[in-house]
Amino acid sequence: MAKMWAGRTSGETDRVADEFNSSIHFDSRMYREDITGSMAHAAMLGARGIITEAEADVLISGLEGILADIDAGKLEIDMSCEDIHMFVEQVLTERLGDVGKKLHTARSRNDQVALDLRMHLRAAIDGLLEQLHELVEVLADQAEENKSVIMPGYTHLQRAQPITFAQHLLAYAMMLLRDIDRMKDVRRRTNVSPIGCCALAGTTYDTDRWFEAKKLGFDDICRNSLDGVSDRDFCVEFMSAASVLMMHLSRFAEEIILWSSWEFKFIELSDAYTTGSSIMPQKKNPDMAELIRGKTGRVYGDLVALLTTLKGLPLAYNKDMQEDKERVFDTIDTVDMCLRVLTPMLATMTVLPNNMKQAAQKGFINATDLADYLVKKGMPFRSAYKVSGQLVAKCIAEGKVLETLTLEEYRAASELIDEDIYQEIDLTTCVEKRISEGGTSLRSVEAQIAYVKEQLA
Repeated sequence: MAKMWAGRTSGETDRVADEFNSSIHFDSRMYREDITGSMAHAAMLGARGIITEAEADVLISGLEGILADIDAGKLEIDMSCEDIHMFVEQVLTERLGDVGKKLHTARSRNDQVALDLRMHLRAAIDGLLEQLHELVEVLADQAEENKSVIMPGYTHLQRAQPITFAQHLLAYAMMLLRDIDRMKDVRRRTNVSPIGCCALAGTTYDTDRWFEAKKLGFDDICRNSLDGVSDRDFCVEFMSAASVLMMHLSRFAEEIILWSSWEFKFIELSDAYTTGSSIMPQKKNPDMAELIRGKTGRVYGDLVALLTTLKGLPLAYNKDMQEDKERVFDTIDTVDMCLRVLTPMLATMTVLPNNMKQAAQKGFINATDLADYLVKKGMPFRSAYKVSGQLVAKCIAEGKVLETLTLEEYRAASELIDEDIYQEIDLTTCVEKRISEGGTSLRSVEAQIAYVKEQLA
C-alpha cells in the first residue's frame, strides 16, 4: 500500500521495514485523543478562513462519525497502517474525498503525536489522582479505626519503641499526599499544547494556536516550535513521579508481606487478595503485595529506558521518540493496576491487635521509658540507661517482660523505683507520652488524620 507521505520517495517500503517502523499496534490506544484533536484543528482552520466553515463542519462531522464507529465496534482499526494518525486520515479521506485531504493543513504528525500524547497522559494522570485519593481515604479510615492499637515501631527491623498502627499507616498517607502533589505538578506541565508547532518551524498559515489549546482544555501553548515537537520532559517527569510512587507502594507491600506472615501475624489479608500453594495446603500467599513490589522495578526500567533514548537526540523530532509511548503506556497501566489492587486489599484486611501488643511487650520497647523514669527521679541518663539494660537482660534470661517484674526485683536494681513504675512503662502510657506534634499519641494521631482528610478535601 502506498503511503500518504509518498512524493519525494515512492512510498513503497520493505515489509520488514514497515513492521519495524509502524507504531499503530501501540499508539492506536490514542485514537480518541487523535480524533478529538483533529476536530479542534478543523474548527480552527475554518475559523481562520484557511478552509471554509462548511468544509470544517464536514470534517468535524466525518471525524465524529469515525469516533462513534470505533467506539461502537463498527470500525476496526487497520493495523497495517503506519500509525493512528494515518489511519484516521485515511478513513476520513475514503469517506469524504478531497475535503478529507484538507485536514492536515498547517500541522505535522510531529506536533500531532505530541498533542495526542499530552492529552492521553493528562487523562491518565487524572485517573491516577482519583485512585490515589481513594487509597489515602482508605488509609485514613483504617487509621481512624486503629488509632488505639499498639504495635512495635521498628528501626533496623528491630523492635524499637511503641507506636500505634494508625501512626504507621499515616506515614504512608503522608507519602502518598506528596505523590499526589507531584502528580498535580506534572499535570500542570503536561497541560501545554504543542499543536501548531508543525514539523519544527511553525507554518506559513495564519493559524490560531490558542484557539485549539483552549478548545482542548490546555492552559498554555509551547512557546518555541522546536521545543514543542521534541519535548518529552513531561513524560520523564510523569515516569519519575510514578517511580517515587511505586517506591512507596513497594515499601508498603513489603510491610504487608511481613505483617501477614506467621512470624509477625499482625494482619490477615482477605482471601480475595491472596493465593494458595500448588503443593502446600497450609499456605496463604500475599501474591498481590509481592507483585506490587516486583512491578516497581518495571516502572523504574521504563524511566531509565526513556531517559536513555532522549539523552543523545539533536533537535527537533527524531524517530527514536516513537519509543516514548510504549514506556509511558506501560507505566500508566502498571501504576493503575497496582493501585486498583492495593486499595481494596487494605480496605478488607483484618487487623490483629493482640498479636501486635504481645510483640510490643516481648520487644522491651518500653525500656527507654524505664530509663526516662529513672532520669526524672534524679539518676543521670547514662546510669539510667545501664540499669534499664540490666533489667531487660534479666527479663530475657528469665523469660519475663518488664511489666511482669516484681517491685522487689525493680528496687533491687534501683531504690529510686516505686509502685508508679508500672504506670510509667505501660505501653499505652508510653504511646500517650509522645505528645510532640507528629508523634504517636492519640491526640497527635487524630490531628494527623484530620490533616490528611483536609488535604484530600
